[in-house]
Amino acid sequence: MTDLPVVVVGAGAAGTMAAIFAAAQGRRTLLVERTRDGGRKILISGGGRCNVLPSGVDAGQYFSESSRNTLKKMLLSWPLADQRRFFEDEVGIRLVLEEDSGKLFPASNRARDVRDGLLDVARRRGTETVFGSSVAGLRPPVGGEPWTVLLEGGREIAAGAVVIATGGLSVPATGSDGTGLRIVRQLGHTLHDTYAALTPLTAQPPVHADLAGVSLEVELDAPLQKGSLRARGGFLFTHRGYSGPSVLNVSHLAVRSAHDPARRQPIYARWTELDATAWEAVLLERGPGAVGSLVRRHLPQRLADRLLDEAGVDPERTRSQLRREERARLVEVLARYPLPWTGDEGYKKAEVTGGGVPLSEVDPRTMESRVAPGLFLCGEILDCFGPIGGYNFFWAWATGRAAGLGAAASLQSLPS
Repeated sequence: MTDLPVVVVGAGAAGTMAAIFAAAQGRRTLLVERTRDGGRKILISGGGRCNVLPSGVDAGQYFSESSRNTLKKMLLSWPLADQRRFFEDEVGIRLVLEEDSGKLFPASNRARDVRDGLLDVARRRGTETVFGSSVAGLRPPVGGEPWTVLLEGGREIAAGAVVIATGGLSVPATGSDGTGLRIVRQLGHTLHDTYAALTPLTAQPPVHADLAGVSLEVELDAPLQKGSLRARGGFLFTHRGYSGPSVLNVSHLAVRSAHDPARRQPIYARWTELDATAWEAVLLERGPGAVGSLVRRHLPQRLADRLLDEAGVDPERTRSQLRREERARLVEVLARYPLPWTGDEGYKKAEVTGGGVPLSEVDPRTMESRVAPGLFLCGEILDCFGPIGGYNFFWAWATGRAAGLGAAASLQSLPS
């Protein structure tokens, strides 16, 4: 058994990292990938730039139905400073902080450098890659037999340990088709309901289609039973609805509520840095100039004109001419505008998959399955995701490393 390889299924962010660290322990390691080159989500991330890491990490920024304590242990297993050092010293990629977003990008601004650099490290450390091979299933050990990885076409690979890093269901064009979720369910794992997360929202009818292309910084507020989720960042009107980091970061609440119109998640937009109190004060000030000109100084013109129209306010009126009810309507659309979403773009455009394997079903130190010993899980297949900004890569790198180390260590403890 100790002579058999660690087989890592999936050459994305988590899987490639798992292969790197399994091979670094001197274990024979096979990295099996259904696409011809692997790491396709890395290639498209950050608009082709790859936001490798955030500038800071806190467990409270992640979403999961699993234990917060378990989640925290997994995140702490490979601190941010150590991850950054790995990319710069081992992969040879200098990371540069983008001040306005707080994100770390490769100095080259090329996602391909990140993908290729990781695969190069994996191969240097001894990983064998098997591209263009889809895994059909796993046969667990029975009667002293090893794990068997079943490939489509009939090929079988005997394995001492198996790491599943197949991702979830998001962006299926990159190779994520839910195979890993199906396999682990067959092996006895339960799954928290999966759903598209970090995905654009839609409106039907597309009431703001005429604003398509307008972008700005906003704050969105999604009220919850206790407190609310607030997201500040870029916002983009599209022909079908709404996108941008602020929208993506609250979209999972909308997606999960969409099946029940009676409980549909409200989302409110504050279009400027001014809140309702501040706008009220500005509109009560005495001074020359039309209200339309004032609002346009704070917002893109097309959006400003649309909001004035929805509030029923003549843009040529001065502040002193506004009636109380007009001022109240204008403040409402400027500071707490109800976003009229009706649906979402689903997995096709989702950055990640929400839900998945409960964190309680894996050992937080080694990522070994508590259901099927010798099986290790990492990355998007687990019930955890973070906001836009490198947080999901941080999760992939940390859990992938832990799974690779855990799989290698599990073979060292077996009798030969």
